[in-house]
Amino acid sequence: MPTQPSKELETFENPEPGRDYTIRIRVPEFTCLCPKTGQPDFATLHIEYVPDRLCVELKSLKLYVWSFREEGAFHEAVTNRILDDLVAATQPRFMRLTAEFNVRGGIYTTVVAEHRQPGWHPPPPVTLP
Repeated sequence: MPTQPSKELETFENPEPGRDYTIRIRVPEFTCLCPKTGQPDFATLHIEYVPDRLCVELKSLKLYVWSFREEGAFHEAVTNRILDDLVAATQPRFMRLTAEFNVRGGIYTTVVAEHRQPGWHPPPPVTLP
């Protein structure tokens, strides 16, 4: 196989560090295993962040997400672990990870975890006429 799953998240320099802007990434093929049954759990990950000095490189993100395919994890734990790893790699001003898990036993689970850099406040929303 030319590529393998990896826990290493690569980054690159933010091209506009003086501006607050939002990067939105949707990962529709996240898979991990149920720690109780060993059956696969599927989710769509929605990553939104305001970068500071670094941005996450997308191929490394793909390989990182792939690395969970054979791991057992509760939805809440894996969502927070992914957020912690992304924050450690990029040190963003703000990051939100929303993990929408597919139905299991008639129940849908969505887990939302956030990080804010100390002292960072979002700009006020713009209201247009």
